[in-house]
Amino acid sequence: MTNKNKLEEAIRKRLKKRRSFYSHLGSYVAVGLFFVLLNAATSYGVWWFYYPMLGWGIGLLTHYFSVFGIPGIGIYDDAWEETTLQEELERLGLKKKEDTSTIDTEALELPELQKETRQKKDWDESELV
Repeated sequence: MTNKNKLEEAIRKRLKKRRSFYSHLGSYVAVGLFFVLLNAATSYGVWWFYYPMLGWGIGLLTHYFSVFGIPGIGIYDDAWEETTLQEELERLGLKKKEDTSTIDTEALELPELQKETRQKKDWDESELV
C-alpha cells in the first residue's frame, strides 16, 4: 500500500467518524423535538423530556470529544494536535523522525529542471572555477 493510499484511508476513517457524530447529533435533535412535543401533548405542567435528553446529551458530548477533542484545554490544545499528527504520520509510515536514510532523494529531485539545465548549457565546464 502506498503512502498516498494510507493517507487517503486515514482521512476516510476520520471523515467517517465525523459523519457518525453529525448523524448522532441529528438524531438527538429530532428525538428531542419529538419528546418536547410528546411531553407538551400528554403531560400538561410536568416537564420530563429533559431527563432522557440530558442523559443522551452527555453521551453526545462524549462522542464530540472523541471525534474533535477538547478545544483549547489541557492535552487537547494546538501543541497536542501537532504532536498527534506527527505520531499518526509516523504510524502510517509517511514520515520518519529518526531514520532519514530511507528517504528516496531521487524522488525529491526535479528531473525536468535537470534536463533544462543540460540543454541550456552555454559554457564549458573547464571555464568554471
